[in-house]
Amino acid sequence: MIPIRDDAPKYITPYVTYLLIGLNVLIFIFELLLPPDNRNIFIMQFGILPARLPAAFHVGGNVSLAGAFVPLLSSMFLHASWLHLIFNMWALWIFGDNVEDYLGHFRYLAFYLGSGLIAAGVHILFNWNSPVPSVGASGAIAGVMGAYFLLYPAARVLTLVPFFFVFFTWLPAWVVLGYWFVVQFISGAATSIAYSHQTTGGIAFWAHVGGFVGGLALIKLMPTRPERFSYD
Repeated sequence: MIPIRDDAPKYITPYVTYLLIGLNVLIFIFELLLPPDNRNIFIMQFGILPARLPAAFHVGGNVSLAGAFVPLLSSMFLHASWLHLIFNMWALWIFGDNVEDYLGHFRYLAFYLGSGLIAAGVHILFNWNSPVPSVGASGAIAGVMGAYFLLYPAARVLTLVPFFFVFFTWLPAWVVLGYWFVVQFISGAATSIAYSHQTTGGIAFWAHVGGFVGGLALIKLMPTRPERFSYD
């Protein structure tokens, strides 16, 4: 199921969501402008390499703590392809504005980054010795989707459903996002079983699961912004 748009109203201009989308697009264009070899080095340096974290704590290791932890943030703004970028930014465009409306701009930014860090932590936990870099905003955006799932379960989402033939239908947000989460969880479990020693790239399903659950938890902990509603 592919979400197209939602019908939940918002009462502020989602400047932070726009900023995040703009940054991701600009950084991806920067990636494309790099020569292929330099691009690979850039991804290896600023993407998450789970094996780099234990190496940073190894006495006499050649990985600094900064080199291990900075990518937990920088990886959120890197993408592997145009399709990767478009799907992530599309989801952020649909669901981010309402969560930003609920939290306010600065809390929303903290929430977004916090969800991304939780997603990165879960990904590392399930891929502890992997030398494969992981990039993308999907963990942080999964947190936004988790928050939306709790805040706006009855909101309707226009959804493209490929079922024998393609059609569009309005579905409750809890159905769309709940289905997405279940697929990520099952895919993560299946991948862990089938590729316990994976050395090639793929979808970071556990980062999606971790980000979604992290978003569920964080949205409960963070207060709503005052005076949310417009009285024009």
